[in-house]
Amino acid sequence: MSAKNKAAAQVAFEVWSTGDLERLDRFVSPTVVNRDPYDPQGAEGLVGMKASILMSRTRYPDLHLTVEDQIAEGDKVATRWTGSMTHNGRRVTLEGITIDRFENGMIVEAWRSMDMLGLLQQTGALEK
Repeated sequence: MSAKNKAAAQVAFEVWSTGDLERLDRFVSPTVVNRDPYDPQGAEGLVGMKASILMSRTRYPDLHLTVEDQIAEGDKVATRWTGSMTHNGRRVTLEGITIDRFENGMIVEAWRSMDMLGLLQQTGALEK
């Protein structure tokens, strides 16, 4: 089951890179609970997740997420990832960790933590 859950989690990261939102329907529950303090649509289930991806891809059309590591145990998959994108002509990166909880092969709950301070410093929003 762990390998299957890891593959499903991988699809979610691929969708952030491709924008192919319909792929999520097979791997993410419509009532998924997203626990991400930076995601204004996090409480809106799969619809909110799709809206967040669309908003991010509209702002950063070249957004690409790379899975660096994945560890699966029981009903959870932890993924360490790196996002890269162009912001005002400058290439920036964002690193994070997501933990997905699965039921019946679908993501039903997700926790995301990312280095927003580092991203804000790279974009010039905050001084280093």
